[in-house]
Amino acid sequence: MSDDELHLMDASAQAEAVAAGLVSPSELVDHALERIDHLNPDLNAVIWSDADGARAAAAGPLPDGPFRGVPFLIKDIGATQAGLPYWLGNRALKAVDHRRATDTELGRRIRDAGLITVGKTNLPEVGSVPTTQPLSCGPTANPWDPTRSPAGSSGGAGAAVASGMVAMAHANDGGGSTRLPAAWCGLVGLKTTRGLVPNPENASRLVSELVVTKSVRDTARFLDAVAGPTDADLYAAPRPTEPLAATYADSMAASTPTLRVAMITEGGRWDVDPACVAGVEAAGRLLESLGHHVEPVGSEALLGPASAVNGRLWQAGIAQRIEAIGELLGRPLTADEVEPYNWTAAVRGRELPAFEYMGAVEAQQQWSRSVVEWSSPWDLLLTPTAGTPPQRTEDLWPDEATPWKMGATYGRIGAFTLPFNVTGQPAISLPLHQTDDGLPVGIQLVAAMGRDDLLLSLAADLEQAAPWIDRYPIS
Repeated sequence: MSDDELHLMDASAQAEAVAAGLVSPSELVDHALERIDHLNPDLNAVIWSDADGARAAAAGPLPDGPFRGVPFLIKDIGATQAGLPYWLGNRALKAVDHRRATDTELGRRIRDAGLITVGKTNLPEVGSVPTTQPLSCGPTANPWDPTRSPAGSSGGAGAAVASGMVAMAHANDGGGSTRLPAAWCGLVGLKTTRGLVPNPENASRLVSELVVTKSVRDTARFLDAVAGPTDADLYAAPRPTEPLAATYADSMAASTPTLRVAMITEGGRWDVDPACVAGVEAAGRLLESLGHHVEPVGSEALLGPASAVNGRLWQAGIAQRIEAIGELLGRPLTADEVEPYNWTAAVRGRELPAFEYMGAVEAQQQWSRSVVEWSSPWDLLLTPTAGTPPQRTEDLWPDEATPWKMGATYGRIGAFTLPFNVTGQPAISLPLHQTDDGLPVGIQLVAAMGRDDLLLSLAADLEQAAPWIDRYPIS
């Protein structure tokens, strides 16, 4: 096969080419490594590559999984594999080249799916903000406009897939960190139902791990390959009884039944960029053309004052992540080893007494219950993914003297994503819109708990009605 064809394929097409003998795993890995060598000096999406290890894996026996022989990148937080760097975007961990000694459960399932890890992707320090410009490894550029951010925290993954370094890359989402890079990089990003993908090491209600992809079928097939909690998971959702890839295929043959869709374009205390509003409205019209009922609704229940409890607990979460890095190092971190925004958040998080923390957790759960009950009359919610199109990287550096002031900008970007990490509902970002100057604008669909199949089925319908697979920022 021509090299010009390989990076234009989605991961499913690459796997099918391997299975048909049209290309070998070694040829795919070499092509990915060449793309990384060519593009990464400008994009800085990949912070560490393993050419020797990837080539050795490609030349040896591979598991007979659905993505056998397909190159893959793993984000530098969450799921990982033995021997890979594990820096979490932090300068102190990078300085000692900290590595993981064992696979995580998802890291093992990634390997069992036949994927070949060729490197690790960039992220903001401890994955805490919706842009990827850590002081440890430098900013990642958006392939659609290198002066702009690819969002975060899976920004390295988003830039790598959008530019064709690999067809699919690991991502995780604790407040929008899969969906926001998907929105700003023109990709598909699914946050699954809480507990559907294994994460036995994590006690957070917020975090979901999966991938960013070029196509809905890649997302469905990857989820089929890795879904199902372990006995040790704190949160556990039952594995779907039918393969989600079959759900995707069925949706291509027959339209999804008529759905009731609540459309939200108001951002509450956050201003929503007109391009993002236009994207949602266009998606609403597209859904109506497919026979669904779309009803505009307000955002008070979702983004009203009661949602502020989520921000307070977010600071406590950052404090815990900074403490965890100190445990890995065997000593406490100092202020000059942590980025100013995270250090400030961690200081505030440490000031939250345990009884107040527990009260905030209960208040958060009451808020979550209210959102789920409010949304129950509808089959789906339709919102912007991000509150703005891709922003300029230079505008997203926190001021060192007052780093907390950047929180308002971060809040505007992620206003529509964090709520569903709290509720645990599945949510997907689709690249259905663009700004007048061609920048990606994602739209978000949210379903009830356990209805990942419904999201993927409707996403497949939308992908067929308004295809995006031929839109590329870099040839």
